[in-house]
Amino acid sequence: MEGGGNSKGTGLGGLFGAGGVGYSHADLAGVPLTGMSPLSPYLNLDPRYLVQDTDEFILPTGANKTRGRFELAFFTIGGCCMTGAAFGALNGLRLGLKETQNMTWSKPRNVQILNMVTRQGALWANTLGSLALLYSAFGVIIEKTRGAEDDLNTIAAGTMTGMLYKSTGGVRGIARGGIAGLTLTGLYALYNNWEHMKGSIARQSL
Repeated sequence: MEGGGNSKGTGLGGLFGAGGVGYSHADLAGVPLTGMSPLSPYLNLDPRYLVQDTDEFILPTGANKTRGRFELAFFTIGGCCMTGAAFGALNGLRLGLKETQNMTWSKPRNVQILNMVTRQGALWANTLGSLALLYSAFGVIIEKTRGAEDDLNTIAAGTMTGMLYKSTGGVRGIARGGIAGLTLTGLYALYNNWEHMKGSIARQSL
């Protein structure tokens, strides 16, 4: 009976592709585990082979692990348009309620508020979308020209975006736009590198 049971187990093992000898709980109970990972009594394999210590995805040769400016441009433009539309709609609702506060709730008042909401939403969506388009275009051009991706590209793209957007206001408009873009992108770069700066200051103080 025991021989038949062993042959049956061997046959099932060969059927499911188990090439190794099966171990029971009693067999593994006396095996010393010092300096090695315990073997699974169910799979008969070393669990260390199941641990992934490499990247989960295979990247093409020369590709970066992070998205470039061209890939992020679509997200930036779309996000700014949606943000502008939402902010403009809220601002239009505020202005519409303010301008029609002396009117009773009626169809003309609702139409006027709705017109204000749609007008302000479209205006802000167009404004922020245009700024995001200019910023992304300048960022991609500067990155391709310099052959590097760092905070200098961000600051330069923001400054040039502000200058071009306010170029219709003359020299003063260009200067104000450039200063505004430089300030905003400079603060953004400072925020991104704040943890790194704190670590550098802490190391220098030791």
